[in-house]
Amino acid sequence: MKKLFFFLLVIQCGISLSVFAQGGGGGGVGNGQVAPNFTAKDQNGNTVSLSQFKGKKVVLYFYPKDFTPGCTAEACNLRDNYDSLTKAGYTILGVSTDDQVSHKGFETKYNLPFTLVADVDTSINKQYGVWVEKERDGQKFWGTARTTFIINEKGVVVDKIDQVDTKQHAQQVLSFKPGE
Repeated sequence: MKKLFFFLLVIQCGISLSVFAQGGGGGGVGNGQVAPNFTAKDQNGNTVSLSQFKGKKVVLYFYPKDFTPGCTAEACNLRDNYDSLTKAGYTILGVSTDDQVSHKGFETKYNLPFTLVADVDTSINKQYGVWVEKERDGQKFWGTARTTFIINEKGVVVDKIDQVDTKQHAQQVLSFKPGE
């Protein structure tokens, strides 16, 4: 009876079972779509919402974990090219499932000049479709797919970078030409 009730509830509410199977990822956000708004805390405990950046170009980059080699290379590449990115009009927001304390340590150790958003409940990862099942050494687990969204001044995703080069990430962003 409980299974039947759940099934009817799913149908009644229009909930897709594939959302449950994907951990809430639902396929992700693509080019031409409005970037979903979110609100979370940054490394300094400040509340950050994507909507506060309306009118600005945003590089919203998702990365798996503070202090790991690839994530450190990516953050440092963005740091080293920060002036070029800001001259091109970009605001940088990094998102991982690490907490504020971890983000603060990461920012301090590597002198990162941009905002790091703590997505400890994975809700932002799921909204953007980057919370995915992974496999390492034969073990399956859920984690963040390293992905970057370039969002225009109107809040629309104009480019999505799935194949992030952690050592050349700023160059990937700067090479984006709208309309190409």
